[in-house]
Amino acid sequence: MKARAIVQTAPRQLELREFPLPDIDHDSALLRVEACGICGSDAEQYAGVLPVPMPVIPGHEPLGVIEKIGDRAAKRWGVDVGDRVAVEPLIPCGHCAACRSGNYQVCRGRGRMFGHGYIPISEPPALWGAYADYMYLDPFSIVHRVRKDLPASIAVMFNPLGAGFRWAVEIPHTGPGDTVLVLGPGQRGLASVIAARAAGAERIIVTGLARDEQKLALAREFGADYTINIEAEDVRRRVHELTEGRGADVVVEVSANSPEPVAEALYYVATGGRIVLAGVKGFKVVPNFVSDLAVVKEVTIRGAFGVTSRAYRSAIRLIESGRVPLEKMHTHDFPLEQAEYAIRLLAGEIPGESSIHSCLLPGS
Repeated sequence: MKARAIVQTAPRQLELREFPLPDIDHDSALLRVEACGICGSDAEQYAGVLPVPMPVIPGHEPLGVIEKIGDRAAKRWGVDVGDRVAVEPLIPCGHCAACRSGNYQVCRGRGRMFGHGYIPISEPPALWGAYADYMYLDPFSIVHRVRKDLPASIAVMFNPLGAGFRWAVEIPHTGPGDTVLVLGPGQRGLASVIAARAAGAERIIVTGLARDEQKLALAREFGADYTINIEAEDVRRRVHELTEGRGADVVVEVSANSPEPVAEALYYVATGGRIVLAGVKGFKVVPNFVSDLAVVKEVTIRGAFGVTSRAYRSAIRLIESGRVPLEKMHTHDFPLEQAEYAIRLLAGEIPGESSIHSCLLPGS
């Protein structure tokens, strides 16, 4: 048997290939991919902004069913053939300083970021990414069981929702009484709204552009108390008004590409507040960053690179609860052959069309 897979050979170059299914030993497994979510990182990888060795099979948000599994792997993960699992993107080494301290999401024990969707096909068994019919599960892969009665396009939202729980709740310690300001209404921004509301935040504010009106309306439906069109309103003044002059206790910066919101966050945050930077900017310099504002306000600024197992578990519990109409955030399903179109749609490169959350369904 062989697996079809999308291979990125260079920036903005994808092609469909076939690969033999790998042998599975006692500690590994083979996943039949049901769905793979698509996010901003996929667009950055496609464009060549994200430094990833190529050729590579992309896809770092896998949901699927265990096709084959070794005995030790089944015991270690608590799953067996036929079980549906969500797979974390990063594959930790388990022995470096980051892993030993519990910060496996920044593991570099294998010399680089080592994870599903980022390992070149030159490294056996090649099927590391989820833009494929099947994906290899390394002995150090991390999986979470997911109910099988959920639609795959909804269950695969464990990844953006996990980011919301880590970036908007876990890192800034958001809780009852907090005002949370989310900069950017994309899928991670909306997930941050959902997570902050679940954590009991008292007030949630979301900013976006005029073209984001559909996303801002969805943010309000998911629990945002206020939304701000940054092209039509003075954001500093509006945040000041909405917070009675205090500023936001937590600012979650998840906008894409533009570095300006990073500098602006210092004006929005309350004294003693927390800023979480999670939106990547293509390594651009942040203009007009006034560090004295961080000093006089005693602001905590944290970067957020990955997601923890705890946050993924929170996301899966929320999805399985059915309490939030997540289907309203999911806009598109695509077959494997349309991966390039799906990425370009999410990146805003298709005139007249837009996407919030979309996924590939390899079996469709």
